[in-house]
Parts: sequence; structure tokens; C-alpha cells
Amino acid sequence: MATVQSLLTGSGGGGAQAEEGVEEGGGARGSGPGVELRLVQSQLREEEEEEGLGSSITALVLRQPLKHRRAWIYLVLTGLLIFTTAFLLGYVVFRGSCAYCGDDGELVPVDDPPGHYTEGSLLHMGELRHMLKKYLSDETLEDTIRRVSMTAHPAGSSEGNDLAREILHTFKKMHMDHTWTDSHYATLQFPSRTQRNSLWIVDENGDELEEIPLNPTDYCAYSPNGMATGGVMYVNYARPEDFDMLRSLGVTTKGAIAIARVGGGVSFAEKVQQAQKAGMVGVLIYPDPSDVPQDPRRLGLSSDTAISEHVHLGSGDPFTPGFPSFNHTQFPPMQSSGLPLIPAQPISANVASTILRQLEGVACPRGWQGRLQIYVYVECVLGPSLTGAPGRRLRMGVYNVMRPVLLNNIFASIEGRIEPDQYIIMGAQRDSWGPGAVKSGVGTALLLELARTFDTMVQNGFHPKRSLLFVSWDAGDFGNVGATEWLEGYLSMLHLKAVAYFSLDQAIMGDDELSAYASPLLMDLIEGAIKQVEHPKHPGQSILAHMESQGGNWRSHIVKPLYLNSGAYSFTAFGGVPAVELRFDEAVRTYPFVNTQWDSAGRLQERLQGQLSSVGRTLGELIGLMVLRLSHHAVLPLDPTCYSSTMLHFSSQLNQHSAELQARGLSPQWVFSARGDYSRAAKTLKEAIENSNIDDERMTRLYNTRIMRVEYYFLSQYVSAVETPFRHILHGRGNHTLSALAEHLGLLRSQPLLFDEARFRKQLALFTWTLQGAANALSGDVWNIDNAI
Repeated sequence: MATVQSLLTGSGGGGAQAEEGVEEGGGARGSGPGVELRLVQSQLREEEEEEGLGSSITALVLRQPLKHRRAWIYLVLTGLLIFTTAFLLGYVVFRGSCAYCGDDGELVPVDDPPGHYTEGSLLHMGELRHMLKKYLSDETLEDTIRRVSMTAHPAGSSEGNDLAREILHTFKKMHMDHTWTDSHYATLQFPSRTQRNSLWIVDENGDELEEIPLNPTDYCAYSPNGMATGGVMYVNYARPEDFDMLRSLGVTTKGAIAIARVGGGVSFAEKVQQAQKAGMVGVLIYPDPSDVPQDPRRLGLSSDTAISEHVHLGSGDPFTPGFPSFNHTQFPPMQSSGLPLIPAQPISANVASTILRQLEGVACPRGWQGRLQIYVYVECVLGPSLTGAPGRRLRMGVYNVMRPVLLNNIFASIEGRIEPDQYIIMGAQRDSWGPGAVKSGVGTALLLELARTFDTMVQNGFHPKRSLLFVSWDAGDFGNVGATEWLEGYLSMLHLKAVAYFSLDQAIMGDDELSAYASPLLMDLIEGAIKQVEHPKHPGQSILAHMESQGGNWRSHIVKPLYLNSGAYSFTAFGGVPAVELRFDEAVRTYPFVNTQWDSAGRLQERLQGQLSSVGRTLGELIGLMVLRLSHHAVLPLDPTCYSSTMLHFSSQLNQHSAELQARGLSPQWVFSARGDYSRAAKTLKEAIENSNIDDERMTRLYNTRIMRVEYYFLSQYVSAVETPFRHILHGRGNHTLSALAEHLGLLRSQPLLFDEARFRKQLALFTWTLQGAANALSGDVWNIDNAI
């Protein structure tokens, strides 16, 4: 019976398995002794026809009494009857339990009872991919997004806590191995209920002339409180290059209040930092129609609406920088170096037009004029003077309040079969200042659907080698506080356990173009997924095929660097874990409602012309395929050589400045040596993996450990995680990073008087030591390291 069942399992599971079952004799062994005797008799009769009754064996058989021969015949028939009955019974029973078996032997979409695979059965990647597509559903995605975004649910609110309980309950209804809550106390900032933020036009004596009304719910979290008074300077997007332009024009920014546009590739926190460095006393940030569509008749933002965003140049609780805000822990009085020193306030386009039309001063540089100046029929000028009586200035007042809030991160996990201590993590922000359809609804819906899908797959035979973690993060709107506090609490172990992190935040803002904000380690994984997943707007074409049909290179169009406010950024820049955040966006008009009270499921669905569920399914399939490969393959499909080209490019930059460096007694030779050591170590590891026996569990475990630590190796050990939390030399922020080093190097020719030789020596040494350490660690054991003296 067991051999018959194994034979059927083989035929139901695919051609290769079926052939293997037959070769192993499943059918022959099941025939029993009756069939064996029948074959002997048949053979003897054939020999009788050819040779007569001459053989001694034949004569022996023929001399048996008739009743004995009849007994043998009855025995044969009885054996055949028993075998046939057992075979048919086993076939019927197994056929009823094999939900994958169709008439043609292919996988068919039916409801599977749990556990129909036998213990230890192995599914191949093609079967797992089929299972993922089969069980992944888009039916509940839109409903979940609508339910999550019915009302505002900021961290610490009753609405936010109700949503957390609902998600925990949903996880518990699944067949997860573990569900739990990870709690922290964090200090968050909210608008004051008693004193509103304000803007006034004042005269030269400081007397208030005209109030410019603000929406009381609009604010920038972690702005310092207080008043700032000064002239007004238009600074475009407040990028470093914008302030360089102002300096080149001889415009004085010191003591003025900056008015800046949303966008330009920089966050609110970065805008405030640049204004602060330029000596300005406050910052106002507005959405210009050229960057944020503002025609409500064409699904645009109302001109009375401001966009809110935090201004902490970092992530996590800024009052426990670099260490976790666990409950009942007493912390010394300290705060993040990323907190601004000047007040910041978001304003609407209408408020901005009131201010911009009163500016006097130097004309704007080419390309700085937004559509708002055109709409209000004013010339684009920089300021800082205001029209009217001499000495008129702007006064801004910020009166936000700090409050300790209990945060709850909700976890669920599926344990891996072989390496349960290695985690593949999927996470999404749960909170939102507004309804948050894009900000929190999309990510939460994808998280729950992926959890349900993988749970169903496990019930039907999928056994991941590594553990899967599903996480709903709290306080994401305040700078990914919940996720960062968890990272800080478990940083000492995560580089040994976390394989990769998939951020599901803001994944759907359109259906035209896919972007992947990612660690380069994940490039091969991303390419494999986009080859196999259909584009939501172009049926029959994979995402990669569609990109190639447009004549573009997929890496240059899809892959983008991790950015500060990304849900994935802290995992790589702070935790040393490879991470990615995928997003579908519009090619022309961006979705304008993120971080506003207008971010609703209805508007998102209208923007997508009813394709919300379809795009959600595409993203679910992309992420699901990458997770499957990470959880299924014996050796992790991550490329350790991915950073070699980055190092080579920087070496080339150094070489171009070799004359200037040598004139100052500086040699780039040690950087070249460290770069070469890293490239060779990464290449050697990759070749060793390609030539290894994946059945050797000890060896694959060693390879995986080295691959998992590649990002961790790039966390500088020479700077403090408290003072400089983003220690990654390639993705981080600070003087220790490659970008800071390259920027300083550029001063040798652009502004040699600003080049600080002592600072550059320290930067170069820190970078070189970190790179050499990464090369040594990647080489493996100490006897594999060959650093010539």
C-alpha cells in the first residue's frame, strides 16, 4: 500500500518524481507472490511449446496431482483479487486527498485541506512559485486599505490602538508559530490644543500688523518651539546646491526665514538642516503646483492644504539616540544630534502665495520659478525684504507639545525547518496622522495578505528553510520610531540572524513605473522577480520585458538608493541588514495626498482607475517571490561582489586627485590596497559558492553567515552609534561616509581654501580601516587573509 501511494504521489507531484517512483519498482513490488508465480507458469508454457516436456522442472510441475494444481490456480487468483482490491482502495483514498491532482496531472486551483503533503516531502521552486500565485488573493486588499484608512489613527490614539489589536487578532487566527507584541515608550510631538502655531507680518518695532491664518492640524514633528522673526528668503528646494547658488550670487541668508518648496529629492529634515547651516532662523515649507498637482477637478491637492512631515534628521526616538526606549529604563538626559535648532512649519500654497507676492530683492536664478509665482502673477524674487513700509518682517510661532507614548509593534512568525535562527522580515507602518491610505493602509494590507498566503502555503506542504517574520510597526510617521527602537534593542544579534528586510510602506502610488529603493546586495533577487511577474498595466509582458521594450536599462530606471524617510533605510544604514522598499508610481502626475488629510482609499482607487487590487497583487507576487528564494535556496542568493564597482569608482576619483594629494603629503595607496583586497575577497567567495556542494550543510551555513554580514561589515566601528547612528560607510550619514569623503575631495579643485587637510586625513583613515576590515571579514578565517607587509 505504501509503495502504491508513493507512486501516486510521484505522478501527482511532477514528471520527474513519477519516473523516479517507477524506476524504484513501486509497481513491481506491489504485485505480490501471486503475480510472481503467474509469470513462472507463463514462462513454462512457452518453454513447453518450444521444447516439449523435456525439462525436469516442467516434468515436476506436470506430475503434481490435479487437486494441487487447482490449489495453485486458486492461490494465484486470490492473490490477484487481493492486490487489485487493495490497489483500487488505495487509489480512491489517495485521489480524494490529493488536492493538487487534476485529470491531466497539473496543478489546479482548488481548495486544499491542510497537511495533504507527507512529512519530509520536498517542493521545488517552480511548484512554490505556482503555489504563491494560486493562494495570493487580491480580493481583500482594497477592503483592508479602506478599513485601515477610515479615519486618522496616529500613534498612541485610541484608533491606533484598536487597529493594533485587530492586526494581532488577525495574526492569531492564522496558523503562525508565534505571535507577540514588542512595546516601547517613546517621546512624540503633537500640535498643542491650547496654543496654535502662527504667522504674522510685523513692523520694524515688532508690532503685529497682519495674521496669516494656519490650519491648526498642520505641523512638523520635532520642530523646536518658540518664535522666529526676520526677512523672508525663497530658497527653492533648500538643497545643498540651492544654497551654493545663493552664495555664488552674493545673497545673505543669515537671520532670514526660509520659504522652501516640497520635493527636490530631499526630506523636510534635510531642508531644515541646510537652512540652519546657512544661518537662517526658521523654515516654511509649501507644496508648489509644479511639484504637487493642485487642481481638485483633476485629482489634485487643494491649494488650502499643507503637507506635514517630521524634521528629525534621523530615525527612532530622538531622546534615546542609538539605544532602545524600553519600558522602565532610566535614561540620561540626552537628545539626537539630528534634532533641528530652528523652528519649522508646513504651509499651504495659498499661504505661500500671500508671502511670495510681498517679496522684494534679487531675481530668482533660472529654473527656480515654480508655478505658484505664475499663478499669482508675480515675478520670482529671492527676498529678503517685504513690500510696503520699511522694516516689515515675518514672525513665526511654533508651540507643539511633547508626550510620552506607549508604542506596540505587532509580530507573527513562521519558523524555518533547517535554519530557524535566520529571519526574513516583512514589515509595514501602521499609524498615520491622516487617513493614510498610502501611508499605512497599503502596507498593512500587503502585510496581512502575505502573512495569510505564506500561512496557507505552509498548511499545504511548504516548509521554509528559514524563518519568516511579519511585523506591523508603530509611530512610522515620526521617523520610523517603532522599527528603529526594535533595531536598537536587538542590534547585537540581528546581523547574525536577519537575512533581509522588505518594507511594504507606500508601495502603491500609481501603476506605471516600478521603483526599488534597495541595497545592492539584492539586485539579483530583484531581477529574478521582475522577470517572472507580469506588469499590472501591460498584460502578457513581464515588468522586465516591458522595461526593455521601452529601450531602457532596468537597473538605471528601477533601482534607486535608499533614502532617509524610507522604511528600509534604518535596517541597512543603522542595522547593517540588506533591505528594499518597492513602489509603483505614476509616470507623469505624482500622487499628491501623502501626509495630508486627503490620503483616502477612494482617491487612491480613483488615481489607479480601479486597478488598486491588481497593482497590490503584482507587488505581493514580487515580494513573495523574493522571500521564497531567500527562504528556499540552500545558499542565500545575495551577491557579495555588488559593492566592488562602487569602490573602483571612488578609487578612480582619488587617482584623478593624486597630484594634489601627494603635494599635501597624502597617499591614496592604502585605499587602493583595501579596495583590491575587498574585491578579491568578494570574488573568491562568490566563486567558492558557485563551485560548492550545496548538500554540504556545514559549508553552506558558513557561506550564508559570511554573505549575511556583508552590510554589517560596512558599519564603521570607529564612530559612536549614539552620536552617529547611521554608521554604514556607503548608505549612512556623517563624516565617515564615502559621500562625505568624495565631497570633501572635490573641494581640492572647486574651493581649495575650504579643504581641511586634518579632517580629510581622519576621513580617509576611517574609511580605509572600515573597508579593510570588511575585506578581512569576507575572506573568512584569519589564515585566508594575506595582507602583505
